[in-house]
Amino acid sequence: MQTVETLNEGLKRAYTLTIPAKDIQSRVDAELARVAPQVRMPGFRPGKVPANLVRKMHGPALMQDALNTSIQESIQALIAEKQLRPAVQPSVALTEGYEPGKDAELKIELEVLPQVPAPAIEGLKLEKLVVPAADEVIDEQLQKFADQTKSWDDTEEGYAAQNGDLVTMDFVGKTMDGVAFDGGTGTDMAVELGSGRLIPGFEDQVVGAKAGEERQIKVTFPEEYQAKELAGQDATFDLTIKSVKTAGEAKVDEDLAKNLGLESLEQLRGLIRGQVESELGNLTRTHMKRKLLDQLAAGHDFEVPPSMVEAEFQQIWAQLEHEATHEPDPKAAMEEMEKERDDYRKIAERRVRLGLLLSEIGQANGVEVTQQEMNRLIAQAAQQYRGEDQQRFIQYIQQEPMAAAQLRAPLYEDKVVDFLFEKAEVTERETTREELEAAIESEDGFATGTHHHDHDNHKPKQKKAASKKKADEAPAEDAAAAEGEEVKPAKKTAKKKAAEPAAEAEEAEAAAPAKKPAAKKAAKAATQDDGATADVEAKPAKKTAKKSTAKSEG
Repeated sequence: MQTVETLNEGLKRAYTLTIPAKDIQSRVDAELARVAPQVRMPGFRPGKVPANLVRKMHGPALMQDALNTSIQESIQALIAEKQLRPAVQPSVALTEGYEPGKDAELKIELEVLPQVPAPAIEGLKLEKLVVPAADEVIDEQLQKFADQTKSWDDTEEGYAAQNGDLVTMDFVGKTMDGVAFDGGTGTDMAVELGSGRLIPGFEDQVVGAKAGEERQIKVTFPEEYQAKELAGQDATFDLTIKSVKTAGEAKVDEDLAKNLGLESLEQLRGLIRGQVESELGNLTRTHMKRKLLDQLAAGHDFEVPPSMVEAEFQQIWAQLEHEATHEPDPKAAMEEMEKERDDYRKIAERRVRLGLLLSEIGQANGVEVTQQEMNRLIAQAAQQYRGEDQQRFIQYIQQEPMAAAQLRAPLYEDKVVDFLFEKAEVTERETTREELEAAIESEDGFATGTHHHDHDNHKPKQKKAASKKKADEAPAEDAAAAEGEEVKPAKKTAKKKAAEPAAEAEEAEAAAPAKKPAAKKAAKAATQDDGATADVEAKPAKKTAKKSTAKSEG
């Protein structure tokens, strides 16, 4: 194999490789000798088919396989000989005009990982903002939980529904010319009046209804309603009121815990306290991790592979485009994004650099993900599949080093961060949840890669700001996974529900006291922020976008 370096500029490398025809042919001959005894052909005894016929039958396929194998082995030999560390899969092209029997000339282009300077991890100083899980917070969450699991009592005949009551009804939605529209018909829909679960104006017009009554109401669908043919349109709903129930007293007592299968109220309180402490701990970690990454980014500046930056940018941009489609005005959201395209590219560059830096720190200090931890990651990821698909996924992860590295990268990053937390000088300060959340939100500028914008009615600018903060919160996983992975050139190189009045699914109705959640899940639900459940109007577009950016993980 002949190798000629044609480019060595920054992190870019290019080579021309020549694989002698005799090397390729020797592979073909060896493979023909191996398969010849197994070939069956009419008129010949098994294993006695003449070599020229075997070559005629299988020669082209064997030649292609031999060429591909030669290319892959040549790439690996080049990487080993030149001690290259490819940032991404090399680009490999067979020179035009190649014919079997001739030398194969390859043009190989790649970017290599930079030589990361010795990370400066001494002298790190971090402030740990701690929020205690106060008893009054636990009591508040307990009361919320009791409210969520309250019972409903039947009412006397003639009782008129009020806000806070549970009304069960059948409904038929029609356009203003009296034509029923798709998805506008339902039966036994239960809704708590005043909950804001239905489109604006719907619940208000049910107040005063009585069991057995039929009434017609008029509503206007929101401009951002997901069913475009109904967005902004007036409509009527013919209602048949099936029942009206009043809320029973929501008591925080032993019965509340026992109805959930727990032994005592104290046990329920302990579960909720654990959830609250976990949530507050995650906020503390988010703040500390951001401050840590800011210090690392400020203290290290080195060239990063443009291809990795581009790949990271494309991933960020694809997520932004997806979120923009769920904005009330997608076009305006896209225009706002375009104004800060360069900012997002800088975020991508920062993420790649931090990923490479954390990888270097981890390797230098013996941080690793054990096989047991990896097996647990694979098992968790495989749960989204069923049957044969699950097994195929597991085999794919086991056979593809880069896929396994990407799965491992988030855990590896967290372990490196934990190592750095132990190395840092940490001062602890007690604070409030409000102050901690404000500290996380207020971090701006390209020290963290985010900008602060006023929260202005979910306009694209605010959405963009939230997305930018999220985009910068973690180093690039591919960068953290790049070291030590086998490079495998592609083999092909050698070959040329919409109009329902309810915002949430009817199955999630609040009228099913018999369907009580498991205790741990129920406790978790009780500790959720108001912000996680406030957007339950019939505004699925906004809700989807909000969910995608609401979570903040450092």
